[in-house]
Amino acid sequence: MDINKANAEAVGRMMEARPVLVGMGKAIDVIPGMHENLLLHAGPPIDWDRASGPMKGAITGALIFEGRAKNMEEAEKLVKSGEIQLEPCHEHQSVGPMAGLTTPNMEVYIIENKTHGNLAFSNMNEGYGKVLRYGAYDQEVMDRLKWMHEVMAPVLKEAIDMVGGVDIKALLAEALHMGDEGHNRNKAGSILFLKALAPGIAKAAPNQQVASDILKAIGDNALAVLNPVMAACKAMADAAHGVEGSTIVTVMARNGTDFGIRVSGLGDRWFTGPVGKPKGLYFPGFTAEDGSGDIGDSTITETAGIGGFAMAAAPAIVTFVSGTPQDAINTTMEMYEITEAEHKYFNIPFLGFRGTPTGIDIRKVVEKGITPRINTGIAHKDPGVGQIGAGLVRPPMSIFEEALIAFAEKYGF
Repeated sequence: MDINKANAEAVGRMMEARPVLVGMGKAIDVIPGMHENLLLHAGPPIDWDRASGPMKGAITGALIFEGRAKNMEEAEKLVKSGEIQLEPCHEHQSVGPMAGLTTPNMEVYIIENKTHGNLAFSNMNEGYGKVLRYGAYDQEVMDRLKWMHEVMAPVLKEAIDMVGGVDIKALLAEALHMGDEGHNRNKAGSILFLKALAPGIAKAAPNQQVASDILKAIGDNALAVLNPVMAACKAMADAAHGVEGSTIVTVMARNGTDFGIRVSGLGDRWFTGPVGKPKGLYFPGFTAEDGSGDIGDSTITETAGIGGFAMAAAPAIVTFVSGTPQDAINTTMEMYEITEAEHKYFNIPFLGFRGTPTGIDIRKVVEKGITPRINTGIAHKDPGVGQIGAGLVRPPMSIFEEALIAFAEKYGF
């Protein structure tokens, strides 16, 4: 068995994948395995008792949205009784930022990998601050979600059809040349996303006011494209999964309590360890004492070669996550040490158009003692509050060591 050959195949499949936003649909109708008593969440498997504050808040809000609960006490009772099941988004070809809650009746983006044929899904982005994905669930949050799913989603669905879909891979390649890194900084990408959909929105909206409201909602949200980007990265990473003998990481995800990875040549097994607390900048009135542990599926961006791995393309991100422009460059340079390849299609102008570091190799992580660098938002540790900042974090080394031992055992090394 040739591990290097297997890794080249896995990363080649990841890079050659072409994810395109082809539509939207109700989660229960389009996500494999979704049913009326299932909630999908970010990260590896978790139960109520071990869930972080933001995760409990998001689960509560999700059940309020579905009309299944009125408060956290009712939500807890439903989950603990087994009437409501919790499963990772990643186990259903899906991803969700921060707490990642996706419910049966939420409208989700549908991404198709045109190269290999696999699909991936993600919910819609609510914006910054007090939002469901950060564990907030008051009436303001519910009203916004209701508007997004009842007013905006039908128009977006029709608009996507009208414009013939949106090539997210091409969008990302262009956004990297405009100062984005694809995870926490998506200002250019969201503008490109709006540009692609605007003609369809103008035609699909029932009246000018609705069209204006939707265009403004997307235009005001610099993270509007993050969710389809995450689903696109999921489609790319899934294309690399299941290659026999490969040590390439195809999932990195956090649930606020555990950080989990999956490896291409090790099937669907999770390797988990405790999450860290991001170090970064906090919104006025909040400090590190208020922050929750690392959370979210958005690390699928780093898994696919963008996000923190492409920080050299987005030096201005340090104004949001802390640090200096040189830190952003140093981060990307360090990630070349633990990856298999330089991306063929995602490149960084400042580095002479060098491809982004792509394909985390668990062997290199352990050998060199370097763990992946991740850009992330910071949620308040208590349910119901929401986002309080953004920063940088790393996964625990132990999960890569455990995965490498499992690999050696499986393949007889």
